[in-house]
Amino acid sequence: MKALLFHKPKDVRVDTVPDPVIEAPTDAIIRVTSTAICGSDLHIFNGMFPQPKPMVLGHEFMGVVEAVGSGVTKLKKSDRVIVPFPIACGSCWFCNHGFHTNCEHSNEKFYGPEGELAKGKGGGLFGYTDFYGGYQGGQAQFVRVPYADIGPRLAPEGFTDEQLLFLTDIFPTGYAAVDWAQIKGGETVAIFGCGPVGLMAQKVAWLRGAKRVIALDVEEYRLEMSRRVCHTETINAKDEYAIEKIRSMTEGRGADVCIDAVGMEADRSVWEKIGNVFQMERGTINALRMCFDAVRRNGIVTVVGVYGLPYDNFPLHQFFDKGIIMRGGQVPVHHYIDELVQLVTNGRIVLHDIVTHRFPLNEAPKAYELFNDKKDNCVKVILDPFG
Repeated sequence: MKALLFHKPKDVRVDTVPDPVIEAPTDAIIRVTSTAICGSDLHIFNGMFPQPKPMVLGHEFMGVVEAVGSGVTKLKKSDRVIVPFPIACGSCWFCNHGFHTNCEHSNEKFYGPEGELAKGKGGGLFGYTDFYGGYQGGQAQFVRVPYADIGPRLAPEGFTDEQLLFLTDIFPTGYAAVDWAQIKGGETVAIFGCGPVGLMAQKVAWLRGAKRVIALDVEEYRLEMSRRVCHTETINAKDEYAIEKIRSMTEGRGADVCIDAVGMEADRSVWEKIGNVFQMERGTINALRMCFDAVRRNGIVTVVGVYGLPYDNFPLHQFFDKGIIMRGGQVPVHHYIDELVQLVTNGRIVLHDIVTHRFPLNEAPKAYELFNDKKDNCVKVILDPFG
């Protein structure tokens, strides 16, 4: 089959690789009909997360069941399915408590309580380095899906792939960012990052009753997308008065909720990059710092942008003095997906209006370059494995 392989930082290629096979009775083989490039894929592409050997990337995919193992009872050949990006057994303590991204059984080699790179990561993820299970990803023509009775959901009839694909990751991630913030209605929500996850969070904030949604980004084309599809007020995060503007919009207090939908690859200066070298850090916590600045006292900050390494000078003093409530992490898609499928099928939310580019899988390296370098106003890319 054809698949997009990561070889080394900045080097991804479409190669011919062996077709996946059933390895356990609970496996299914999916013929991928649509897959997307996620901002998290760029963390591997840019070397932020180490991956020592070639791997098929991609954790946002859906398709049609080609084969199932003898232990699979809920799926059959030809079923069309949506596949959550985490891999979960469905029976361990964490799965039973709704924390599927911390599954105890899906990352045998690197799982552990520490939460440190190579010393104890969470449950398995598709196409997301050996540290998260070493599972081959979905930017391919076929993919093996473990625990097939637990993850995949039957796709509702009458909807295109594009209308459903983002149920695999970015919609649940944006939804959790708002849900974790305990929004009850009437709040001012500031969302840092107008990439795909940030846009989803903006849509969900309105859905959950926010009074005001403010979106921040450093790219004007992303801010324009936010205004057009999410109807938000926008501020360029490069504006030296960005935080003051948020306070001026909230009677001086700050936003009730701030969401970090950027993570460690936020915009940073040359001096910060030099500092990374001396401090043996990668990336930055600038987006999180801005959230701490912008949120009101006793407000809530949720973090769904990815951070994979420790950072010195974490603003713990600010967290303490302001009484900030904070929550973040990989989102347990299994916990949310059935509810979110209903939101889509009932027409309460539209997901596919953020798509800007579509490519056949053979052109995936070009798509990565466009997305990573923010060329051609690229916000979200969908790949067709058989196009």
